[in-house]
Amino acid sequence: MKTALAAAQQSSFLDTAALPIIIVVIAIIAILAILASGYVKAPPDQAYIISGLKKESKILIGRAGIKIPFLERMDKLYLGQMTVDIKTEQSVPTNDFINVNVDAVAKVRINPTTDGIKLAAKNFLNKKPGDIALDLQDSLQGNMREIIGTLSLKVINTDRDSFSDQVMMKASKDMDKLGIEILSCNIQNVTDENGLIKDLGADNTSLIKKNAAIAKAQADRDIAIAQAEADKAANEARVLSDTQIAQKNNELEIRRAELKIISDNKKAEADAAYKIQAQSQQKSIETETVNAQIARQRLDAEIRAKADADRYREEQQAQAELFKRQKEAEAKKFEQQQDAEAKKAMAEAVRFAREQEAEGIRATGLAEAEAIRAKATAEAEGIDKKAEAMKKYGEAAIIEMIMQALPEIAKNVAEPLSKVDKITMYGEGNSAKMLQDIINSTTQVTEGLAQGMGIDVKALLSSIVGAKIASNTPEDPQKSDSDEYEQ
Repeated sequence: MKTALAAAQQSSFLDTAALPIIIVVIAIIAILAILASGYVKAPPDQAYIISGLKKESKILIGRAGIKIPFLERMDKLYLGQMTVDIKTEQSVPTNDFINVNVDAVAKVRINPTTDGIKLAAKNFLNKKPGDIALDLQDSLQGNMREIIGTLSLKVINTDRDSFSDQVMMKASKDMDKLGIEILSCNIQNVTDENGLIKDLGADNTSLIKKNAAIAKAQADRDIAIAQAEADKAANEARVLSDTQIAQKNNELEIRRAELKIISDNKKAEADAAYKIQAQSQQKSIETETVNAQIARQRLDAEIRAKADADRYREEQQAQAELFKRQKEAEAKKFEQQQDAEAKKAMAEAVRFAREQEAEGIRATGLAEAEAIRAKATAEAEGIDKKAEAMKKYGEAAIIEMIMQALPEIAKNVAEPLSKVDKITMYGEGNSAKMLQDIINSTTQVTEGLAQGMGIDVKALLSSIVGAKIASNTPEDPQKSDSDEYEQ
């Protein structure tokens, strides 16, 4: 009881000590769960504005933050590009009192600066892009109407870039107050009630055609004048050219005649000089021919002698080379014959060795087979002799052998008990029971031996005892009792 009470007190003490830790763990888990539920992540095209605890709101753009549940709130502000259709619902008079309708498109967005987001948050917080565009439409239309009243129809229609720039400049002042940035403004269409723009286009077309026709006529005139002047200049140039050509032709003929005279003189001089030179060259040729013949004869003799010497030397070298190759061929043939004879002898030796090895293996196998056969024969003869001996012994001898072996069997059965220091028996067990177990074990062993030998020991003993009793039955009961006692 004391132990149970102490265990209960210890358990109560442990529960009391662990209670604050459990409370702290639960509180931490609750705080983490609250913080996890307040985790927010703003995309790049939106601003998440977290307000409540601090005087200045926290602005998240493309990053994550924590919103404390129940204490702070989160609002969204779209920062992407928005398209605003600017149309004059009614005709607006220009400064030259012409009513026009203007169609334009403006691209705007909320200024991504801190001040711009704060200004836009006061007007467009949690609104969709379409709603923001509708809120800005009236203001932009009013700014465009004001600019239209300061411009003429021609300027509006022909200089649309300047018109859109003025609209942007005018509207930017009002948009800055809302935290809106104008990215672009494009004029789509300009129309008027009386079709003046079309008439201006027709007038411009006629004027352009007129100016084009005048320009074409002036160009044709200039071309004709230029063509005439060109023809005149060409004719004058052609006459001057023909005159100069004639003069040049005359000068050319005179020069040709002069050159022919000079050429004839030079040719005559050349012919004379050629004849003199030819005679001189003929003599030189004849002299050189004689000298060449002499030199050729000498050269032929030298070449012939050298050729004979070279031929003799080559013949001797060829004979020596042939003799050398013959000797080398004979030596190689002799080496090959010796090599072939050596290989043949080696092959004969290998073959003889293999035959000897095979013969030895065969002889070894025959010897082993003969030994195995002799061993088997001896074992068979021994078994036969043992069987004949068993037959000679007869059943009495077998019983005697078993009876002689029983003490040894009983000894071996009881030997494990001699190694036990103490035996405690419970229930009905006693020393008689243990002795009976030993006798049963001995009987099982003898029966196993008898079954292995194919002899029924019990039947054999019974038959032997019965035969003894039958053969020794006396007429005197007392004698038979005494004889039985003796047996």
